[in-house]
Amino acid sequence: MAGTQRRGRKIMMTPDERDAFLAEQRTCRVATVAADGAPHAGTLWFAWDGSALWLYSITRSKRWSDLRHDPRIAVVVDAGEEYGELRGVELSGSVEFVGEAPRTGEPCPELAVPEKLFARKLFGMDVMPHDGRHAWVRLAPDSIVSWDFRKLTALR
Repeated sequence: MAGTQRRGRKIMMTPDERDAFLAEQRTCRVATVAADGAPHAGTLWFAWDGSALWLYSITRSKRWSDLRHDPRIAVVVDAGEEYGELRGVELSGSVEFVGEAPRTGEPCPELAVPEKLFARKLFGMDVMPHDGRHAWVRLAPDSIVSWDFRKLTALR
């Protein structure tokens, strides 16, 4: 890829490291584009199934409205406080809406895995609670970029 920093490849996560990181983290930062072209950023909880990022958003939110107008999205999941601890993943692409909106728990085989992952990770439950206010979007990313600055010490 043109313009890629050489050191960038050395600090990127392996697919296994990336999957473990995304399974462990709870919060992501989501960027959308409003109908007037203005950017919007906010935080959400998420689930990663190994190939897609699942976001459970309030259907009356600006984020939901933005995505209905323009499904393009960028998401960052990061961790660390000190420079040498920083690590993260940026995913981008277009979302798909999955299941009923708002979600009330109607059978939807496509949501079985993400709802189980989400419920366990965020609520410590085996069954997803539904509040009739949220619904699912899936990001099967077109692009994934990762970094783990903890690998910099190994480069010295």
